[in-house]
Amino acid sequence: MAAPHPAVGPGRQLLRAASCAALLLAGAALAPLVRGCCTPVLRERLVRRWARLVIGSLGVELRAGPAPRTDGGVRTDRGVRTDRGVLLVANHVSWLDILLVAAVRPSRMLAKTEVRAWPLLGPVAAWAGTLFLDRDRLRTLPATVDAIAAALRRGERVAVFPEGSTWCGRRGGRFRPALFEAAVRAGATVQPMALSYRLADGRTATVAAFVGEDGLLSSLRRVLAARGLVAEVEFRAPIPAGAVGRRELAAAAQAAVFGTPVLPAPAAPVESVRHVADRLPAAA
Repeated sequence: MAAPHPAVGPGRQLLRAASCAALLLAGAALAPLVRGCCTPVLRERLVRRWARLVIGSLGVELRAGPAPRTDGGVRTDRGVRTDRGVLLVANHVSWLDILLVAAVRPSRMLAKTEVRAWPLLGPVAAWAGTLFLDRDRLRTLPATVDAIAAALRRGERVAVFPEGSTWCGRRGGRFRPALFEAAVRAGATVQPMALSYRLADGRTATVAAFVGEDGLLSSLRRVLAARGLVAEVEFRAPIPAGAVGRRELAAAAQAAVFGTPVLPAPAAPVESVRHVADRLPAAA
């Protein structure tokens, strides 16, 4: 049996919750102004700083490796103009993953439509330009891929979780190829990112996982109570889309994130739930 996760006291949990709520409220209130009035460079700095503050308010320590330069853009007086976009792809463990991406490489996110209704975080995501996918209406998938490809052609960064499900962190899922079609169409670079959660002693932490029948509030309570939770972000070598197809891109990105091919999941997995594109056909 795994050792229980160390926890902080009720007072510390309450302080974390209040700090996080205040930052989310501030983010929701200021998002329209930041999006409409700030230059791209300033907007990215503010988003990164805000996300790091939210992560810290939850009692989570962020450790991120250096991000490789994949934009190839030139700096102008109004920000950074890029020749092509970047598709960020990462394994999926928790709702915290969205904040981790924003804290190290602010991007337009692809999220399930339910995220739009989440308290505080939903409005912030919408104002930030999140692309929403209705996982129960697969006929909307081609339009979503088209929207991602268009954003990449404009030189934007778009972040997706191609496993289509959240996993506990001790194992991962296969990267589905459908969303990589956008990178193929746009000729964009694919940037793999490996996300993991650990305790201060180095043990893999499942406390942040958002799986099974978990609700957002119960998952949030576990994170607020955790002591010594560390979130790690590691960038892998960028993969140019080139002349390869979406299946080859998906396989290469999966191998980069996990180091080795992912083994088939058990017949009745208990560690994964539907998320984003979990109902996409494997050959889509």
